Amino acid sequence: MTTKTDIDEKTNLKSLTKEELQEFTAELGLQSFRSDQLFQWLYQKGVHSFDEMTNLSKDLRSRLQEIAKVPTIEYETHQESEDGTMKFLFKLQGEEEHKVEAVLIPDFYEDGAANRLTVCVSSQVGCVFGCSFCATGKMGFFRSLTHGEIVDQVQYINELCQERFGKGITNIVYMGMGEPLHNYEAVVNSANIIIDELSIGLSPKRITVSTVGLTKQIKKLADERQPFNLAISLHAANDEKRDEIMPINNSMGLDKLKEAVQHYYDKLHRPITYEYLLFDEFNDSPEDAQQLADIVQWAPSKVNIIMYNDVAGVALKRAREKRLDAFMQELVSRDVTATVRRSRGDDIDAGCGQLAIKEGQPMGKTIRKN
Repeated sequence: MTTKTDIDEKTNLKSLTKEELQEFTAELGLQSFRSDQLFQWLYQKGVHSFDEMTNLSKDLRSRLQEIAKVPTIEYETHQESEDGTMKFLFKLQGEEEHKVEAVLIPDFYEDGAANRLTVCVSSQVGCVFGCSFCATGKMGFFRSLTHGEIVDQVQYINELCQERFGKGITNIVYMGMGEPLHNYEAVVNSANIIIDELSIGLSPKRITVSTVGLTKQIKKLADERQPFNLAISLHAANDEKRDEIMPINNSMGLDKLKEAVQHYYDKLHRPITYEYLLFDEFNDSPEDAQQLADIVQWAPSKVNIIMYNDVAGVALKRAREKRLDAFMQELVSRDVTATVRRSRGDDIDAGCGQLAIKEGQPMGKTIRKN
């Protein structure tokens, strides 16, 4: 009889990078192509057991079953918004039954065919950084996801897209639950798996990693020449206001962020995207727009103005249209490339800042003071 201890001691193949999987198969005395076969079964075909790996001999499958495991996250349910946005709830394996959410944001051509199919993926259970406007931040932090658990979200939604829309996902944004660069290794490993031709094979140009401004990790992305797009959750254009809504700014203010952004651009010559939630009568004045325009001058970049999805218990509210118009006019007058992202999925709490597991959830770790 197989015990829980036996299972725990098995090697989790989905905790290994591609290189580590090659080392694992080499240690078993297997030919080098076997690691590619395993990788493809895990990350392109998304199998959940060795029995499904039909191009491996029965003896090899039996051997792998004894020493290794291929755990997967478990789909629980999903909700669908009136605008077509879909929010998925997944349960993670482990002694504590943690859950995360991921979102599919589809865009369609005029004839109804699917155009862009963007997955907003989670990288952590909760978030330690406690931004005052964010429902995930109000949860606190519980644990980081493995790269396998991150890829599992993408695989599940990719298969659904192929069945429902006749095509796979086109874009991935690491903007779900958690701070991606606080889980740096797993996020980078998952993204590198996703772009592999033996996996989903998505172009790195279609993957965006977001951060609240972890400067050391931004520099690391540059030094390692990671090929993905970088988005910075800015949300205020001066230290006083950013301190008020984003606790991380107290230790990593705009001066440090400027240094990291310029280092990133000097190394990679790749433009940066600033995400800017527009809050009514807080960060939406012409003066705020002028300060934002100054930040855009740090390095070639663009701005996504995001219309805030109201979160229960948060005093900040979505900016009114006339204030948005004035804000955009000021940016345009200063030659800032800016677009407005309208709310998607807010009727099912799937919008920016709304992802959270609420039912019976205790409070996790946070840097927020109150």
